[in-house]
Amino acid sequence: MESILNFLNQNSGALMAIFTAIVTLSTIVYAVLTGVLVHETRKMRHAQTEPRVDVTYRSRDEWIALIDIVVKNIGLGPAYDVKFEITPLTQGEVAKKLVNELQERNFLKTGLNYLSPGQKISSFFTNASEKFDEKMTSQVLIKTSYKSSTGKKYFNEYVVDLSEIKGIERIGEPPLYKIAKNIEAIKKDINQFASGFRRLKTDIYTSEDREKVEAERRAYPEQLKQRQQSTELNNGS
Repeated sequence: MESILNFLNQNSGALMAIFTAIVTLSTIVYAVLTGVLVHETRKMRHAQTEPRVDVTYRSRDEWIALIDIVVKNIGLGPAYDVKFEITPLTQGEVAKKLVNELQERNFLKTGLNYLSPGQKISSFFTNASEKFDEKMTSQVLIKTSYKSSTGKKYFNEYVVDLSEIKGIERIGEPPLYKIAKNIEAIKKDINQFASGFRRLKTDIYTSEDREKVEAERRAYPEQLKQRQQSTELNNGS
């Protein structure tokens, strides 16, 4: 025990330096980890207020050749002062016509003041079956600009390329569309019955009919007995 104390007394300076180095290293590691945590916290807070305006297209349920243009804020924060710039990427009259068709939608022409998180705006765009070959080779560029709630500006570009749907086939009708059609048919039938335009075919069964059936039922045993007696007399003769 005494030797250990002597060793500590003789090397106290060196041991103090080692201990100080360990504390210093721990402090540096803690500071680095704290900095990383603060950075990640800032990124999370930024992501919670960051908008993301997405522009795409989709086929309608009624017919695959009918195309809608869809604008949706897929971010977690609201988008302000949303603007769109639409230009043709390919040459030709069809590409210019696609641009004109998009600009006829006022929200694409004038922009949107506000787009909340998850909010979607869609509108009919074009019929791909009209001038199909030309539309399959035409591309349109849509540039978007918008601001977050903190005033940060964002810029994105999207290419509308209808050739992506070429070769896509649909078997049968989408379930929701089929249900909607059937409900519409039921509603139409109900309206026709209610208005008297169509009448139900019914067989009316009155109380006189019931009495007649009951009388026939009661008379049946007597009739059967008489037929049996008649058969026996004929056999006996």
